[in-house]
Amino acid sequence: MNVSNLPMQTFKEIPQPNSDAQSIVALQKKSGRVVGYKLSDGQILEKQQAVTMARQGGIKGVGIAQRSGNEYLKALPDGEESNNLGSLPTVK
Repeated sequence: MNVSNLPMQTFKEIPQPNSDAQSIVALQKKSGRVVGYKLSDGQILEKQQAVTMARQGGIKGVGIAQRSGNEYLKALPDGEESNNLGSLPTVK
């Protein structure tokens, strides 16, 4: 078993980003839970909208994971803690 590949196994899918794909720069939270994402172009998307956009190649640096039947975005592991989604600022 190759343990170096374990983080990648947590993803349901890893979409290929388009050349003009946006980055997630902040999270929108409600009661401590992520409900949306702010993109580098300034738009804020609800969680499911962002999953759909990522699946279509519109968001880079993320994969799609699933917990309890709900899909969400998760930063691709690159060994850099500062760009993990949980390290990003929160916006209203």
